[in-house]
Amino acid sequence: MEILSNYFTENISQKRIVITGGTTGIGKAIADLLVSLGGKVFIFGRDETDFYHAMDDIKAKSSKGEIFGETADITQKEDIARIWERVDKVLGGIDILINNAALPARGIIEGEYEDWKYILETNILGYIAFAKEAVNRMKEQKSGHIVNIGSMSAEVKEKTGVIYVATKTAIRGFSTALRKEINPLGIKVSHVEPGAVTSDMQPDPKEVQKEKIKEMKMLEAEDIAMSVLFCLCQPKRCDVVSMQIRPHLQII
Repeated sequence: MEILSNYFTENISQKRIVITGGTTGIGKAIADLLVSLGGKVFIFGRDETDFYHAMDDIKAKSSKGEIFGETADITQKEDIARIWERVDKVLGGIDILINNAALPARGIIEGEYEDWKYILETNILGYIAFAKEAVNRMKEQKSGHIVNIGSMSAEVKEKTGVIYVATKTAIRGFSTALRKEINPLGIKVSHVEPGAVTSDMQPDPKEVQKEKIKEMKMLEAEDIAMSVLFCLCQPKRCDVVSMQIRPHLQII
């Protein structure tokens, strides 16, 4: 186990990492893990309370890596520019981008145009905008890794989440095409699709979610963080192109 821990640390230590939506849920779990392995991690999210709680919690738990961040809205061009200006200043570049910021959405009957627009801008355009900025920096060093967090909704296509399904299906296609475009530049692309994961995005109360974890019908955010770590720690010759992680008893 010590050998494995050292292997992970060697691959992550001093890496410059940006995580969109890194203040809660899967993004926060990934930030926790990568900072604990010595990474220099930059996170951001919209909610100030979540942001400051995440920053304080990560700092308190680990002394190996470094954590930086800002509050920002991924749908705002000014915020995107501000985040990258700050990243360049405090990290001096980027080695790894985790595209994770996303919002849930219900079916088409209940939704309104402005709601759909905001969700599409967050779940799709946000990924594209951050990938572009990351690639502009990574191509100069001829190395880098972009991990797009998708969802099993792209495969299951549940009727209760039409707009969300549309966005995650788009991310699946975007990841495949992006890899073809930027792999020749020395940049890896991985697409990770979780099944049901306990989070504030789930409709069930937290108590119900905890029971589903015990019943092996739901995953914890840390399970996805470990899967992302596996993608990041492969040798240069090896790409984890796509990965699906499902709860043992989520039969879909």
